[in-house]
Amino acid sequence: MTRLLIADDHPLFRAALRQAANESVVDCSVLEAADLAGVLQALADDPDIDLVLLDLHMPGSQGLSGLTTLRGQYPSVAVLVVSAHDEARTVRRALDHGASGFIPKSASPTEIADAIRSVLDCGSWLPQGLAQAIAALPIDPLDIDLATRLARLTEQQYRVLALLGEGLLNKQIADRLTIQERTVKAHVTAIFEKLGVRNRTQAGVLLRSLDLADSARL
Repeated sequence: MTRLLIADDHPLFRAALRQAANESVVDCSVLEAADLAGVLQALADDPDIDLVLLDLHMPGSQGLSGLTTLRGQYPSVAVLVVSAHDEARTVRRALDHGASGFIPKSASPTEIADAIRSVLDCGSWLPQGLAQAIAALPIDPLDIDLATRLARLTEQQYRVLALLGEGLLNKQIADRLTIQERTVKAHVTAIFEKLGVRNRTQAGVLLRSLDLADSARL
C-alpha cells in the first residue's frame, strides 16, 4: 500500500489533495497534518510513508525551513512542495534543497495526480511553464553551497540544529531529544564544523536564510 502524508493548514486544500491522491494511486493510504510538528510526529510514528505533499507556509514552517527539516531528518522520504508562491526562483530553491517537484496551488486535479504519480515512480514533476522558466535561471552557487552544507548533517544533528534555531539551550535540547547533555555538546561542535560557523548566532543566521522573504544568502 502506498502511504502519503498531506501537510497543509487549510482543510479544504487538504481535502482537494486527498481526492487527487486517491484518484491517482491505487490502494493508497492518506494521512494529514496541519503543522510541521504534526508532520514530524506522523513520520516518526509511520516510517513507511512514501511521499509528503508539503505546504511551504504553515505553523512551524516558514519558507524552506520545513522542507530542509524533512530532508534532514527523513532523507528517504520524497517531498512534493505545494505552495501559492510559484515564482521561478522560489521553486528553484526548493529543488536545490531536495524537493522532488513543485505543485502550485492553482494546479488542476489532473496536474496534481500527474505530479503524485511521477514522484512515486522515482521521477520529478514541474508545471510546464515553470519548468521552462526555471531552466532559464542561472544556478545560485550560494544556495547550492547552503544546501550542500546542510546535507552534511546526520539526522540527529539536524534535529539538534532545528532546536538551536528555536533558541533552546543544550540542557533543553537534551531533555527534548532524551539524550545526554554531553551528547548535545558533541553534536553542536560537529554541526558548527560541518556548517562552517563559529557560534549559535551564525547558525541562526544560516537558518534564517531559508526564509523566502529574506534575500540574504550564506
